[in-house]
Amino acid sequence: MRAIIQRVSEAHVSVEGIITGKIGKGLVALVGVAPDDDLDDLDFVKRKLLNLRIFPDRNGRFNLSLAEVQGEILLVSQFTLFGDCRKGNRPSFSRAASPALAESLYQELKEQLAQSGIGVASGVFAAHMEVSMINDGPVTLILDSKKELY
Repeated sequence: MRAIIQRVSEAHVSVEGIITGKIGKGLVALVGVAPDDDLDDLDFVKRKLLNLRIFPDRNGRFNLSLAEVQGEILLVSQFTLFGDCRKGNRPSFSRAASPALAESLYQELKEQLAQSGIGVASGVFAAHMEVSMINDGPVTLILDSKKELY
């Protein structure tokens, strides 16, 4: 499972001009699922989203987690995170999970995050979405449950 996370001061996602999810201060997480992902991969991404200390303390240091700043998460499904652009000019998405598996793990991630007490908003799975955000910092990180080190 991959996620591109961005620390934001506000963000929203809309489908056909209708806002489906909106947050204030928090994280936007663009989430992609691989064919071999399972609940362990989901747990890795969930733990990181909840516990990464990427919000500044009063000294400006990255010392606070999402919960400590009372932030929210905007989840957006993004199969293109598994696009392979190494050959040719058209990306291949053969490394992305089937829609059924991807939706199942995406919805489970959304439910588990909501159960943690964090405010969770989302887009619509498999829909064409427009995501608007104000990246705070900017701070953008890549999570990959299959990679140990970057």
